[in-house]
Amino acid sequence: MASRETPTFLGLPAADPGRLPDADIVIFGAPHGTPYEPGADNDCAAAPAAIRQASARPAKFLDHYDFDLGGPPLGSTGVKIVDCGDIPGSPTDGAANRKAIGAAVGAALDAGAAPILLGGDDSVPIPFLQAFAGSGPIWILQIDAHLDWRDEVGGEAMGWSSVMRRASEMANVEGLVQVGLRGPGSARAREVEDARAWGSNLVGAAELHGRGVEPVIALLPEGANIVITLDCDGLDPAVMPGMIYPAPGGLSYGQTIGLIQGAAQRGRLIGFDLTELRPARDPSGLATLTAYRLVVNALGAMVRCRS
Repeated sequence: MASRETPTFLGLPAADPGRLPDADIVIFGAPHGTPYEPGADNDCAAAPAAIRQASARPAKFLDHYDFDLGGPPLGSTGVKIVDCGDIPGSPTDGAANRKAIGAAVGAALDAGAAPILLGGDDSVPIPFLQAFAGSGPIWILQIDAHLDWRDEVGGEAMGWSSVMRRASEMANVEGLVQVGLRGPGSARAREVEDARAWGSNLVGAAELHGRGVEPVIALLPEGANIVITLDCDGLDPAVMPGMIYPAPGGLSYGQTIGLIQGAAQRGRLIGFDLTELRPARDPSGLATLTAYRLVVNALGAMVRCRS
């Protein structure tokens, strides 16, 4: 794990992933995934540390009422949460990065803990999701501007344009809900056809704006085990300016936390990742603050699931 030059998330206890305590929820950073070009981190590697730093001051107010969550952010039920720091990685070795992410997340799941992963670019969800192979059937809720259904890009099948294609191949994935889609991306007509043929539920950002969050949540089966993968470009650049590929017309902060909390109430939120925050493009700090608040909402929703 990385050195503790930055604080833990919300000042939570630090833990060694090789000797996990009896934790209910485990937070990891994953700065490095599977780059399409050697060294092409797009500044996302700095995101886990930036998110933790943004949480340092609010860590003093964990007993205060959080109006997003209807009470103290971490509840008052004794759910044990630890931060295991950053998973070691390399900007050039995608295979080793995937192995390390899978091992760390798998160890947390084997210990009965729910993992939260702070990326990193949007390739890190592939090993994150693969680690749930032994956790029984799951549904995945993806919040993203892009379809991510390419089989490969330049011969690389584990990059950020292939996340949901790889998820569709996982035997324990029963269903996909992909929300926030808009504008152009790497998907071509045949990838859209493949996603629909598989049975993925595709919800464009414009549809969500028109119909609201509730019909999207209704696509998830009641009582399902749900993993949320959130690419920051799913949100509108007005509230999330620091990302790789900004796309106008995205989700608001309120809509996004509505999806997170709605999913947790519909089923059981057993995992969450957030990716593609680019601090170098966030001079005002607004994107990092928004990302921190999204993680707090996911953590708060997960705490309430496990209460």
